[in-house]
Amino acid sequence: MAEGAPVIRDDKAGQESNVIFDWEVGDAAGTDRAFEQADVISRLKLHYPRSHPSPIECCGSIADFNRATSKLTVYMTTQAPHIIRAAVALVAELPEHMIRIISPDIGGGFGNKVPVYPGYVCSILASILLERPVKWIEDKSGNLISTGFARDIYLDGEMALRRDGKILGVRMRCDSDHGAFFSDAQPSKFKIGLLHSAFASYDIPVAHLTDRGTYSNKAPGGVAYRCSFRVTEAMFFQERMMQAAADDLGMDQAEFRRMNFVRDDQFPHRTPFGFLTDSGQYGKCLDVALKAVDYEGFRREQAEARARGRLLGLGISTMTEPLGAGNSREYDILGIKMFDSADLKVHMTGKAILRTGARTQGQGHETTWAQIVAHELGIPAEDIVVEEGDTDTAPFGMGTYASRSTPVAGAAVAMVSRKIRAKARQLAAHLLEVSEEDIEWELGRFYVRSAPDRGVTIQECAVAAYANMPDGMEPGLDATAYYDPPNLTWPFAVYIVTVEVDPQTGVWDVLTTVAVDDCGVRINPMIVEGQIMGGLTEAYAMANMQFITFDADGNCVGSNYMDYMLPTAWETPGFELHSEVVTPCPHHPIGAKGIGECAAVGGPAAFVNAVMDALSGTGVRNIDMPLLPDRVWEAITYRRDVSGAPPVRSDD
Repeated sequence: MAEGAPVIRDDKAGQESNVIFDWEVGDAAGTDRAFEQADVISRLKLHYPRSHPSPIECCGSIADFNRATSKLTVYMTTQAPHIIRAAVALVAELPEHMIRIISPDIGGGFGNKVPVYPGYVCSILASILLERPVKWIEDKSGNLISTGFARDIYLDGEMALRRDGKILGVRMRCDSDHGAFFSDAQPSKFKIGLLHSAFASYDIPVAHLTDRGTYSNKAPGGVAYRCSFRVTEAMFFQERMMQAAADDLGMDQAEFRRMNFVRDDQFPHRTPFGFLTDSGQYGKCLDVALKAVDYEGFRREQAEARARGRLLGLGISTMTEPLGAGNSREYDILGIKMFDSADLKVHMTGKAILRTGARTQGQGHETTWAQIVAHELGIPAEDIVVEEGDTDTAPFGMGTYASRSTPVAGAAVAMVSRKIRAKARQLAAHLLEVSEEDIEWELGRFYVRSAPDRGVTIQECAVAAYANMPDGMEPGLDATAYYDPPNLTWPFAVYIVTVEVDPQTGVWDVLTTVAVDDCGVRINPMIVEGQIMGGLTEAYAMANMQFITFDADGNCVGSNYMDYMLPTAWETPGFELHSEVVTPCPHHPIGAKGIGECAAVGGPAAFVNAVMDALSGTGVRNIDMPLLPDRVWEAITYRRDVSGAPPVRSDD
């Protein structure tokens, strides 16, 4: 912040500077002592640039206020219909039961469609005033320039090290640019989201993090673009610092990480910033990845290539992401606790309809939720209809973002299925004329323990729920469950990328990308692999080609899709995925941890670290993303770090 800079938000009472907040977490005094004891102090400054989620369809809404019924119906592209309904009730001064939010297929979200945008508000208020439907829709340039950005945060990082490689402490000083409004959709308690999830996979005694949030004359930022509230920045800073520290010590990148990992027998593990991680096999994941990439063989090839003037590099990135925010003791948005819900009704025919408070944007909820019900009840997945996104029919939920689907909504689906099964067990005992204690369960069927041939199917129990229930039992076979997670879930991953850099042009090509993801129990492996591939594609794009910023006059640079590149199948490298490591989450009903964001969170650092490894020996410690060819060429040619921090000159 420049001394004497004009106050951007001078419309806010009491706003005397451009600082929004100062926030800190960790043990400052303990960290200072760790640095006093350090043999080596590794330092790194970098900028995680702005990036945009760029969903395939823009934001839009159609508001229709019916004066005769005093009911407002809004079709809109939102990832969180119930939260939007609560916000609309406050703004429009209408009771919630007279507001219906319908979120149809919304053409992707990635966090971009969580906020309440002015267009939504204008269409709603105009419809109330005019008493007729009012539509608002963006064009692609408007979406790219003005809707919620992500990232734009600066790190001044330090790591206290023993000479043998043990990390003694970490210090992170951050500055986050929030644009013209502090509109982050973060849990209320955490001003900078879960940035302090950094270094959760490493056994570090003490750490301290500060962040200063500031206003600027840009579109509002802070959106959790495919990450669990600033976790992408946390893992990027973590892994760039890990690479720099290993280089400063002269240690092998893989072994430096291995010796500082949390061991399997240390779980549950308290991180230096206070999180509690539950389970993992970090070393095993690293071993699988190193074997897949032929680590030792590549290092020999790298040395031989360098002798011939070729620049090969290998980058490692690990991540453990806190998913499933979160337990009601600590997590809320707008004061609303971050539980989720599911409502399941089994009809007399044995067919079922499931409604949840989540909202799919292409994650495959319809498939995954039906599989969970099928697994719990034995009802064929094709006999289960899944509905989401209509506040008049779905139970209250927080929507879908921050990889909350399977960790929270999926857990609610499992719990409501078990409620149904418990009632069906009573019906089975009635039909079989035995006590409930004598009933056993196998998938889709109850039977008598002493006479396994005597049994009834779940479908027969469904008929009985409407036609032959025991005295005193309420008819029907339906239930609702609300799931308040006891803790976050913590998937882990190792990503390794190899590249070749052309020293004459700065162009770098990806040779290999290996991903080892331990996301706990995998419900549908194909959907999991699709999520990983999509996340790696976005990670590659952020590291390689996506550049959007503002010049000194406030003009948006990279404001169209000719300049802000989205990778196609032509540019996207191939990915080698591994699923050998499975560590179930001990507190999740089905052991799942979540996967939707992991590769986008951990992937960028792997690509950047690979390029920096190729440039080892040149004195270059950092090139800010995206690693455009001109930046890489400048670093090689002038043997200096290259910053991408704005503002830029329009003629650059």
